[in-house]
Formats: sequence, structure tokens, C-alpha cells
Amino acid sequence: MIDLRTTYLGLELRTPLVASASPLSQELDGIRRLEDAGASAVVLYSLFEEQLRQEAMELEHHLSAGTESFAESLTYLPRHSEFRTGPEAYLNHIRKAKQAIDIPIIASLNGATLGGWTQHAEQMEQAGVDAIECNVYFIPTDPNVPGSEVEMAYIDILRAIKIAVHIPVAVKLSPFFSNMANMAMRLDQTGANGLVLFNRFYQPDINLEELELRPNILLSTPQALRLPLTWIGILYGRVKANLAATSGIHRSEDVIKLLMAGADVTMLCSALLRNGVNHVRHVERGVVEWMESHEYESVRQMQGCMSQIRCPDPSAFERAQYLRGVKDFGYLQPTSPAVSGTANHR
Repeated sequence: MIDLRTTYLGLELRTPLVASASPLSQELDGIRRLEDAGASAVVLYSLFEEQLRQEAMELEHHLSAGTESFAESLTYLPRHSEFRTGPEAYLNHIRKAKQAIDIPIIASLNGATLGGWTQHAEQMEQAGVDAIECNVYFIPTDPNVPGSEVEMAYIDILRAIKIAVHIPVAVKLSPFFSNMANMAMRLDQTGANGLVLFNRFYQPDINLEELELRPNILLSTPQALRLPLTWIGILYGRVKANLAATSGIHRSEDVIKLLMAGADVTMLCSALLRNGVNHVRHVERGVVEWMESHEYESVRQMQGCMSQIRCPDPSAFERAQYLRGVKDFGYLQPTSPAVSGTANHR
């Protein structure tokens, strides 16, 4: 019997297959379907602080419109405090999901201010969520802000949330740091229970007819796997935090590679949006079949066996293999005698 169990954020999971934050978790039925298909945990769609602020501003506008002209309107319009603005819908979704399914629910929080991060994290904990994934997503565009300041913002956010809540906290990161290994170590030392590698920046596109910028959201491809595989392989055994892989995970082979690099869980999103939630079952079956044919008895047995600290050739994760890679691809072919002769003749 193949043992697929793994531990992530202190949670004992049946398999390393976790449903990443996506529209699939916006409805209770979608979460049930993910559980039925075999997902061992579900990361809910993200709660965006800016969206909550915008909703509150729009409600305030509609409630107060015209009251400066018709004083009597203040007597029949409901008070702003009577409306449920803010994250209440998201928190209710957490409560209903916890009642409806047995697998862990991880909330996804994307904040804009330090106060927003901590306030909403506290409310999520009170609603009963099992853990929080902080998706720290911002692009520093001010050339006067040094990289050290950007990095400190991540540390400050994590530190504040860890003070505010008692449940596990994971940080979803981008790879764009001057020293990713150092950043991971600092987050680990600050108390991150997990590192999710990596989030994907959605670069805008230009509409040539309307002459305006528009969002350009593209689903990942298996080629995106290489980046999280590289860094999970490097970080495994060097940080205490659990390592979650996301982006580029489409097949059972992808899951196996990431587990061997050192991932505790692998998160699926684009593959499920393309193929439907039952794709989880297909991937799990493929993992089991591969493990049986290669005589692996458990996920823990294979975990990290191809990480940098355990790999027979640790340089495979570093620059030493770059030359070999480009040579094998054909970029660095020796100059032919004919070409050399022509060059010498000239």
C-alpha cells in the first residue's frame, strides 16, 4: 500500500495534492467537488484589501448621494453601519466550508496596508480557517526605493501577522529578490510556517484598438515548473518552513519531480481550470503507479532525495551546470575546420 501522506503547516494531509487559490473555490459546491476529486486541502480564492475598500467606498457613495439636498432622506435611508461591508462574505464562506468538508481550508490574504493584513488575518482565524497563506504581491516601481526596503516590507508583514494570529502562516513569494536564499532564510527565522514558491505576476498587455492597458492572465504551462523546482531543491534542508510548489504542475511526473526536490505539497490551479477538478484523481493515480513501479513505499521516502544537499551532483543547481546545458543544447559547438580555415585565411 503506497503511503501518500505528508505534513504541511502542521496539518496532516492524505496526499501532497493541494488545490491552489482559484475561482474553483468561490462556491461551496466547487470546494466539495475538489474534496471529492481527492484534493487533500483547499486554498480559498484571495481576499484583496483594495477590493474591500472599493466596495465600502461605493456603498458609502450610494447611501449618501443626495442627502445634502434632501435632509429628510437621512431619516429613511439605512445607516452605513447596518450594512455588512468588508470581508464578511469571505468569512461566511470560510464558516460554511468548514462545516461542509473534512479537509483543511487555507485562507488566502492579499493585503495593501500593514493594518489590513493583521485585521483580516485575525478575522479569518476567528472564522475557523486552518491556516493563512499571505500572498505578498506588489511590484515596486519607485526607483528611489532600495531593495532592502522592499525585503523589509515582507518581513514586517509576516511579523505582524504572526503576532496577530495563532494558526500557521505561509508566505507566497515572487522569485525576484537579489538573494532568494537569504530572503527565504529571513522569513523562516521570522516565523513563516511555509513558503509557497512562486506567485506569478500578471503583466499587462496593450489593446491596440482601444489604446489602453488591459490585464493579460495566462494559465501556466509545464515549463513554469523549473523555477519552483530549482529553488525548492536549493532550500530543502536549509529552512525549517514547509515548502509548497505552485505554478507549472500539470502531470503526475511534475508532482514526483517536486517531491524529490523537497516539496511538502504541490499546488494545482491551471491544470484544474483546463481539465476539470477530476484531474486531481488522474494525477494521484499516476503518482501511485510511478511509485509502485519504482519501489517507493511513501512520499516521505522520496522527499528531498534529489535536493541540492542530497543530490550526488550538488552543482546541478548552480552555475557549474550552465555550460553543460548550453553545450548540450547546441549553443557552444566547436568551430568547424572549414570555418576556421576561412577565418585564418582572411
